[in-house]
Amino acid sequence: MDTLQQRMQKIEKAIQAACDRSNRKRQDVTIVAVTKQVSTNRAKEVIELGITNLGENRPEGLLAKQEDIQSEKLNWHFIGNVQSRKVKDIINKVDFLHSLDRLSLAKEIQKRASSTVNCFVQVNVSGEESKSGINPEELEDFILQLANYNKIRVVGLMTMAPFTEDEEWIRTVFRSLRSLRDQIAAKEVEHAPCTLLSMGMSNDYSIAIEEGATHVRIGTALVGTESEGDE
Repeated sequence: MDTLQQRMQKIEKAIQAACDRSNRKRQDVTIVAVTKQVSTNRAKEVIELGITNLGENRPEGLLAKQEDIQSEKLNWHFIGNVQSRKVKDIINKVDFLHSLDRLSLAKEIQKRASSTVNCFVQVNVSGEESKSGINPEELEDFILQLANYNKIRVVGLMTMAPFTEDEEWIRTVFRSLRSLRDQIAAKEVEHAPCTLLSMGMSNDYSIAIEEGATHVRIGTALVGTESEGDE
């Protein structure tokens, strides 16, 4: 079984190779270590390897880790769907929200946030019913409506590709999100610079990087699982 450091080395090598293939710079890709299924101790080990971006998908997990990990160097990403009633618990404790997909959520953020929140708008590019996210056809109108909420800054778009071995389908989804990102960015609206792309996970991050991902959300491939013996 690989150690955490060995996994990190493999991921770094894969990211660099994907950057080379797509003529991109390594520094343009941010690893968000998804620590939702592992302990605070494991998260600390990840931080010791130089990771400064951590992702959680449940308010309880986020708050528990933040209570035990005090560092101004960290960026906290909330990557899961957030219920409107839970917004008050997390919105002033995260640096990035990856799952903005409805106006009711935007309204609650506006109400609860003490400062501007960096948000990725989640888009359901694949059209799978099991996935959250706004319909691509509704994205532009949604972005424009967000101009009414001055606590929200749309820094980019997020999507999840189908869990499949069909690489071309995965690539098409990522490519489509990049195209949508470019369309929004071209409008040059103040509240939505939309320069970033959050896409790619443990099984498809190399493809995502080749298609323009700026943030890859890597969980198991990096942090492993609790069953490996961590507390």
